[in-house]
Amino acid sequence: MTTINQPLQGRTALITGASAGIGYDTALHLGSLGATLILNARRESRLIELAQRLSDQYPTSDSTPRAVVVAGDASDDQIIDQMLSASEHFNQQTPDLVVVNAGRGLAGSVLTSDESQWEEMIRTNLLGASKLIRRAGNALADLQSSRDWPQGGAADLLVLGSTVGRHISPFSSMYGATKFAVNSLAEAARRELGPKGVRVTLIEPGIVESEFQGVAGYDEKSFGDLMSRVSPVLTPMDIARSIGFICTQPPGVHCSDIVIRPTRQDYP
Repeated sequence: MTTINQPLQGRTALITGASAGIGYDTALHLGSLGATLILNARRESRLIELAQRLSDQYPTSDSTPRAVVVAGDASDDQIIDQMLSASEHFNQQTPDLVVVNAGRGLAGSVLTSDESQWEEMIRTNLLGASKLIRRAGNALADLQSSRDWPQGGAADLLVLGSTVGRHISPFSSMYGATKFAVNSLAEAARRELGPKGVRVTLIEPGIVESEFQGVAGYDEKSFGDLMSRVSPVLTPMDIARSIGFICTQPPGVHCSDIVIRPTRQDYP
C-alpha cells in the first residue's frame, strides 16, 4: 500500500549493506517516502526478499520497479559500477541519494582484537567506503552541474560513521579507528562537494541493537549488560528515520553531521 506523503518521489537511493540492520530499515523507510531503490549487500537472497517486500508495500504508479538488486562486495570496483549504473532501471542518469552503509565491526582493541580480521575490516569499512564516496561524489557533482540548482533538486551522499569514531573506545579501537577515518573522509568530501550542490552527511549512531554485535564478536554477556544499563537502545529504524529527515529537507538545507545516541548512553 502506498503512502500519501511521498517527499522522495522521483528520487533514486542506492543503499549498501541493505540486507540487514540499518541498511534494511533505511530501504523500507525511504521506499515509504517514495524513493526507488538500488539495494546492495552480499546476501542476494535477503535482498531479493527485501525488493519484493518493497514492491508489494509501495508499488510504483508505472511499470518501473520499486527496487532492484545488485548483490556483491561493496568494495569491488565492478560491483560499484553496477550499483551506480543500475539507476538506468529508473530512467535516471545516476542515483541522487547514496547511503554508504556497508561495514562490519570487530571486538577488541589494537592490543586484543583478532589481527587476522584487520585487513578484511579495513577493506570493507575504509577502502570500500572511500571508493564509493569517490565514485558517487563525482557522479552526484556531475548530476548537479547538469541541472539548475536548487530548483533541480537535492543530491545526497550519506556516510555511516559511529560514535566510537568520534570518541575512541579501548573496547573496540580497531573498528573505531576505521570509523575515525571515515568521519574525516566525510567531512573532507562535504567541503569539496557542498559548493557543487551535493550534501554530504556523516551519521554517527551510538548503540543500535542489530545482528552487528554478533558478527563483530562482542561478548554476549558484557555487551548485553551494557545495553541493559542504557536501555532502551536505538533500533535500525531510529537511524532510518533520521536519514529520511535529512534527505527530505529543501536542497539549500544541509544537516552535515548528526550524532544519535540512546538517551541513557553516557559513553562513548
